[in-house]
Amino acid sequence: MGQRTPLYDLHLALGAKMVDFGGWDMPLHYGSQVEEHHEVRRDCGVFDVSHMTVVDVSGSQAKAYLQHLLANDIERLQSIGKALYSAMLNEQGGVIDDLIVYLMDFGYRVVANASTRDKDLAWMRLQSVDFDVQLLERNELAMLAIQGPHARSKTAELVSSSRASLIQGLKPFEGQPEGDWFIARTGYTGEDGLEIILPAGEVVAFLNDLVGAGISPIGLGARDTLRLEAGLNLYGQDMDESVTPLVANIGWSIAWEPVNRVFVGRSALHTQQAKGVNAKLVGLVLEERGVLRAHQVVRVEGVGDGEITSGSFSPTLGKSIALARVPAATSERAEVEIRGKWYPVRVVKPTFVRNGKALI
Repeated sequence: MGQRTPLYDLHLALGAKMVDFGGWDMPLHYGSQVEEHHEVRRDCGVFDVSHMTVVDVSGSQAKAYLQHLLANDIERLQSIGKALYSAMLNEQGGVIDDLIVYLMDFGYRVVANASTRDKDLAWMRLQSVDFDVQLLERNELAMLAIQGPHARSKTAELVSSSRASLIQGLKPFEGQPEGDWFIARTGYTGEDGLEIILPAGEVVAFLNDLVGAGISPIGLGARDTLRLEAGLNLYGQDMDESVTPLVANIGWSIAWEPVNRVFVGRSALHTQQAKGVNAKLVGLVLEERGVLRAHQVVRVEGVGDGEITSGSFSPTLGKSIALARVPAATSERAEVEIRGKWYPVRVVKPTFVRNGKALI
């Protein structure tokens, strides 16, 4: 038996098929993964993401600490609630985890992945020893993600007037506290939507309200196909401690300025840049019948081989897509080995669908 969120019993009551995910018992789907996927693209759905790691960072040197810890620079956060995406690196420039950090009135709130909780906390504590900073894991909180083009409007109808006003006024990648809730306009699906952090004791009633209003519960299966269509990396598949942001398609999240900011892994990234980055993360589209899967070999004629990191059938596009790490010289065409046969694939920018629209 794995760890369970406060919503475990409700998931069972809603008919969820439960699976292990990073040591947590989580819903894979509630009947049809494909229908759940379409529900988020066309309308909206709600995900239990209470397994995510929430850490509040405070203290007189909280800012300096996070500027040391993260590849992106939290100096960019200039108002309460603003969010920043960043990788947390090891000394070799490899990605320990990717996360979102919010500026709060008490300091900062970090939301990181569930499967990396123990190593994230150990690394954060190790790096904190030279700073006047306090790290507080918020295990008493739960988290829901309501995602889709109608997510904000439908959620606003179910909450207090003050929370509804907050929801309607949020800008993308921004959050705000409201009482003991924290409501952010962020997500992991390529659609508009919300991520709401709230006391665990209130989450069952709130999810019941959402489902009662016709907002479908969505499992991990659809969450994965949605994020893949959006070209969003999954930690442990598309990047890990052996992969730097420069070859994971998140080089944009490295803040090189100011040049005197020394963050963990910076020296290694400079060395990699100087030598030349020899690989990149791209999107693949299979035009024929078949399914692209992780670890299938990608062959680029005259250039070399790569590997699919994430692959699946895209319900929105009606064809198989993948993210793949390939030689940097790869251009527009490649081949993938599927069950001993080679199939042609088109190489595209690694974002396939955004806000319900096909980009390929």
